Amino acid sequence: MYVAVKGGEQAIENAHTWLAEERRGDVTVPELSVAQIREQMALAVNRVMAEGSLFDPDLAALAIKQSRGDLIEAIFLIRAYRTTLPRFGVSAPIDTETMACDRRISATFKDVPGGQILGPTFDYTHRLIDFKLAADGEVDAVPERPADHTTMPRVADFLNREGLIEEAPQVDTEPRDLTREPLEMPADRALRLQALARADEGFTLSLAYSTQRGYARNHAFVGELRIGTVDVQMDIPELGFAIDIGEITVTECESVNQFTGSKTEPPQFTRGYGLVFGQTERKAISMALVDRAMRWEELGEDNVGAPVQDAEFVLYHADNIQATGFLEHIKLPHYVDFQSELELVRKLRRDVHRAQSQEAAE
Repeated sequence: MYVAVKGGEQAIENAHTWLAEERRGDVTVPELSVAQIREQMALAVNRVMAEGSLFDPDLAALAIKQSRGDLIEAIFLIRAYRTTLPRFGVSAPIDTETMACDRRISATFKDVPGGQILGPTFDYTHRLIDFKLAADGEVDAVPERPADHTTMPRVADFLNREGLIEEAPQVDTEPRDLTREPLEMPADRALRLQALARADEGFTLSLAYSTQRGYARNHAFVGELRIGTVDVQMDIPELGFAIDIGEITVTECESVNQFTGSKTEPPQFTRGYGLVFGQTERKAISMALVDRAMRWEELGEDNVGAPVQDAEFVLYHADNIQATGFLEHIKLPHYVDFQSELELVRKLRRDVHRAQSQEAAE
C-alpha cells in the first residue's frame, strides 16, 4: 500500500530549487545552450529521439539539458511531451534506398555499387583521450560533401539474385501502433520491431551480445549498415498525390544470418532488421540481431531456451521508461506494507522461539 505524504510541499519545492541549482552548476562557468548540446552531443540527442519515439533534435537537446544529462530521464520527458501532440495523419513508408548516405558499409561484400562510405565513425580511432579538446581548439576542416546522391541497391539483393537469401517478409495488415496501444502478446514482427526501436540501447545490446556468444545460435554478419537522411512523404487527399513534408536522419541495418534449413525452410541466409532515428548504429545492429533471434518460430527453428528467443521476456523488459518507473517507485513511502511485514517477521520469530523453548523443556 502506498501512503500519501502530507506536509511535505515545502520540502518538495526546496528539492526542486536545489535540483535547478545543481543542474546549472558553477555559475562562473558558461551555461550550455540547447544548440551546443544538439550540435556537439549529437549521439546522445539521437538516442533520446530514438527511444523517445519523436524526431526533434532541438527538443531532445532541451530534454538532455533539463535532465542534467540523464538520458533515461530525458527520454521520459520526450515521451511525456509526445502524448500531448495531435496526430494529423500517417506518412508513407520511407524509401531507404534513396537515402543520402553519410555512412554505408557492408561486412559481406567488399566491392558494392556506390562503394563503402566510412563516414563519421569511432571504428578506426585509437580510443585515446584527446587532450587537445580540453584546449577548445577548432577541428580540422573536413572535405565538402557532395550535394546530390544516387540510389544505392541493397547488398542483400546480390544474394537474392541466386536465391541464397530469404525474400524480405511482407506484411499486408495494418501494423498496430505501440505508442497509442499497450503491448499485447502474441506480438507480430511489426510490433516487435516497434518495441525494439524504442527499447533501451544497453538492454538490446546485451541481448544481441548473448546471441553472438551462442545463446540462440545466431551467427550474423552485417549485410549492410546505412546512415543518412531520407525524405518523409505524406499523401494529401485533396491533391491526390504524396508530397515531401520533411526529412529525417536514420540508421538502418540488415543482418545476414547463417541458416542450415528447417522442416519448413530450405538452407539459405536469413535476415534481421533494425531501423532507428539518428546515427545510432550500435542500437540498429543490436536490434537486427535480436529481431532475427526472435524469428525462430516462423523459420521453423528449435527454441533452445535462450532468453532472447522469448519475445514476451524481451519486449516486456526492454522499455527503459517502464523499467525505471517500476524500479524507482520503491523509493515512495511503503510504510504500511513494511509495518505489516515487520509484524509478520516478529510473529514468526516469536513462534520459532516458543517452539524451541517447548522442545528444550521436553
